[in-house]
Amino acid sequence: MQTSKPADAAWQHRPERSNMTMLRIMTWISLRLGRSAGRIVLHGIAAYFLAFAPASRAASRAYLTRALGRAPRTVDIYRHIFVFAATIHDRVYLLNNRFDLFDIEVEGDALMRGTLAPGGGLFLIGAHLGSFEVMRALGREKAGAPVAMAMYEENAKKLNSMLAAINPQAGQEVIGLGHIDSMLKISAALDRGAMVGVLADRGLGGDAYASLPFLGAEAPFPRGPFRMAALMRRPVVFMTGLYLGGNRYRIRFEQLADFTDMARGQREAAIDAAMARYAALLDAHCRAYPYNWFNFFDFWRPAGAAKDSA
Repeated sequence: MQTSKPADAAWQHRPERSNMTMLRIMTWISLRLGRSAGRIVLHGIAAYFLAFAPASRAASRAYLTRALGRAPRTVDIYRHIFVFAATIHDRVYLLNNRFDLFDIEVEGDALMRGTLAPGGGLFLIGAHLGSFEVMRALGREKAGAPVAMAMYEENAKKLNSMLAAINPQAGQEVIGLGHIDSMLKISAALDRGAMVGVLADRGLGGDAYASLPFLGAEAPFPRGPFRMAALMRRPVVFMTGLYLGGNRYRIRFEQLADFTDMARGQREAAIDAAMARYAALLDAHCRAYPYNWFNFFDFWRPAGAAKDSA
């Protein structure tokens, strides 16, 4: 499998537009006035980003051209931004245990129960696709296992701040990557039967990447999440919580890989196979639910990016 490294990790350089004061205001509006009132505000937020975030608008247009198979209209880009805002908004309710507000379908529940049954934790590998909050909350409830998120340190800090703003008692476990004890914390979570979630469609500039076909062109995917699962000899399940509009979500769990009994000499080939299946699943979901993928930057490797060995 060809490996590569993007010129830089573009998502890290996107200006941070989240505002904790605004999030707290939105939380107050949403919990006091209801979800309908909060969603009215979302239309203004989506319109603002459409008008005043040209880089995100251009990235959305480039992605939707691939996912839709045609040139997107302005209404398509607006819908893409609004769906992103809607999933962020729904976190307020999901983290306050307001599951009664949503119609949530679950596909692959038997797979989750069967994979957890042997008595160990597993990796849930997903993407910036739909809502991880709906998947984490319902996944914990359905499978009867705690869920921890493993992510890069800066994102972990932002998520912890966001969770505290929404619900200080949310009690979500977020493990920051890149520390000496990161792997120990992940291993400990797995040993107590947790499902460890990792979003594997972004990495850091120094990561090893695999170049894989995605929406009609080669794109870089970080190898780190899959190497981590292989080193820890755990099963891996593809996860996504797709937003279907209104109050409807569809959670999907699909088998991705099982590194439990993998011999060391077979590890790299197994990682390659798992990554190829991951990219293929992500491709299929993006084509079927094009407004659910939330990477508002140039995801495809720039021409002339340096090659690097895994």
